[in-house]
Amino acid sequence: MAMAPVVKLVLGSIAFAIFWILAVFPSVPFLPIGRTAGSLFGAMLMVIFQVITPDQAYSAIDLPILGLLFGTMVVSIYLERADMFKYLGTLLSWKSRGPKDLLCRVCLVSAVSSALFTNDTCCVVLTEFVLKIARQKNLPPHPFLLALATSANIGSSATPIGNPQNLVIAVQSKISFWEFLLGVFPAMIVGITVNAMMLLAMYWRLLSDHKDGEEEENVVSEVVEEEDVTSHRFSPATLPHLSSFRSDESNTRMDPETLRNRAASSGESNHADRDHQADAESEGESNHTTNDNVLLFQTKRWRRVLWKSSVYLITLGMLVSLLMGLNMSWTAITAALALVVLDFKDARPSLEKVSYSLLIFFCGMFITVDGFNKTGIPTALWDLMEPYANIGEAKGTAVLAVVILVLSNVASNVPTVLLLGARVAASAAAGEEEKKAWLLLAWVSTVAGNLTLLGSAANLIVCEQARRAVSHGYTLTFTKHIKFGLPSTLIVTAIGLFLIK
Repeated sequence: MAMAPVVKLVLGSIAFAIFWILAVFPSVPFLPIGRTAGSLFGAMLMVIFQVITPDQAYSAIDLPILGLLFGTMVVSIYLERADMFKYLGTLLSWKSRGPKDLLCRVCLVSAVSSALFTNDTCCVVLTEFVLKIARQKNLPPHPFLLALATSANIGSSATPIGNPQNLVIAVQSKISFWEFLLGVFPAMIVGITVNAMMLLAMYWRLLSDHKDGEEEENVVSEVVEEEDVTSHRFSPATLPHLSSFRSDESNTRMDPETLRNRAASSGESNHADRDHQADAESEGESNHTTNDNVLLFQTKRWRRVLWKSSVYLITLGMLVSLLMGLNMSWTAITAALALVVLDFKDARPSLEKVSYSLLIFFCGMFITVDGFNKTGIPTALWDLMEPYANIGEAKGTAVLAVVILVLSNVASNVPTVLLLGARVAASAAAGEEEKKAWLLLAWVSTVAGNLTLLGSAANLIVCEQARRAVSHGYTLTFTKHIKFGLPSTLIVTAIGLFLIK
C-alpha cells in the first residue's frame, strides 16, 4: 500500500495521536473527556480530516467482535446470577495457602478458561470476582488483575477460538484445530509458568507484607461468625421464654395456696380451657400455614436449582459449539438470547449491566485504527523490515517478532494479522515453514497484548470492569500495567519463538 498524500498522512497521524493520548490518559487536563469519548473523538477526526470516508468508517467497525463481546457479557451476567462466582471462589479458595498460592491459581484458571471461552469472555466473567477475593482477603488488587489479564492473553494463544486474531489466522491458513493446539500449546504452558514466576518475583514483598493482615482478618471473621452462631442458638426470644413458662408451672404444682384455691377458680379454669382450645385451633391453622410456606419454599428452591442447571447447560452448549468451529459471535449471541428467554422475565435489569461504554470504545477504536492504516505508515514499516524477517534464521525470526510486537500495539493485533498474515506466510518457505509462520504470527500478536494497557481487548475489559465495580472499584493504570507487561512480554515472546514448531 502506497503512502497517503502528505496532508492526509499528517492529519491521520494527529487524529491517531489524540486517540492514543486520550485512551492512555483519559483524564488529561486539556481534554478530560474519558477513554470512550476519546475513541469516538479520534474516529470523528479521521472522517472530518477525510482520511477515510463515512462509509469506510462504518465498514471498519468489526461487528463479529462486538457481537462476541456483547454475547459473552450477557452470558457472564446470567452466570453471575446462577452463583458461578461463588463456585469459582470455592475452587480458588479451597485449601488456599496464602496470597502467592492464590496468585498462581488465578493464572492457571485464567489461562485454561481463556483458551476455551476466549480471553475476552474470561476477563468479563472473572474480573470482578478476582477483585472481590483480593478485597476480602485485604490484598492489593493490581497483582491479581495483572495475573488475570496477562494469563488470559497467553492462554488464549493455544487455540483458534482463544481470541479473534487466532480465528482469522485459522481461517486464512486452513490449519486444523488440533494442529494449532499442538503447535502452540507447549509455548503456552511454559509462558504461563514463566509469567506467574515473574509476578511472584515482582510482587513477592508486597504479597508477603499483607499476609499477617489476611490472617488477622480471617481470625476476626471466624470470631464474628462464631458469635453470630452462638447468639442465634441462645436467642432471648426462645429459651428464656420457655424457662419462665416451666418455672411458673413448677411453682404452681408446689404452692399449697394455689391447690386450696383451685376449686374456687374452676370457673376461670373453664374459660381458660376454652381459650386454650381456641389457641390450639389457631396453632393448627398456623402449622398448616407453615407447612404451606415450607412447600412453597421447596418448590422455589427446586425451580432455582433447575434454572441454574439450565444456565450451565446452555453455557456448556456454547462452549461445545465454539469448539466445533461455529461462528463465535452468533454462538455467543444465541446463548445470550437463550438465557434471556429461559429466565422468562423482563431482561432489562440484566441487559443494563452490559458495559455499553466498552462496546462504544471499540467502535471508535476500529475506525481510528483503520484510518491510521490507510495513511500507509504500518505498511511502510513492514516493507522496510520484510527483507530481514526471514523465519528460517534466528535473526529473521527475532526481527519478525519485533515488527509484530510494534504493529500489534500501535495498530491493534487484529488489523496487524489482517495486514501481515498473507505476506508473512508468502515470505516463508513452503510446507512446515509456512505453518510455523502462521503460528508465530498468532503467538506474538497475542502475547504482544500484554505489553501495554491498550495492547488487547482483554486488558481493556479488565481495566473497565475493575473501574466500574460498585463497592470495590479499582483503576489499573497504564504505568502499573507496563511496569510488569514490558518485561513479561519480551521474555514470554522469546520463549515461544524457540518452542513453536
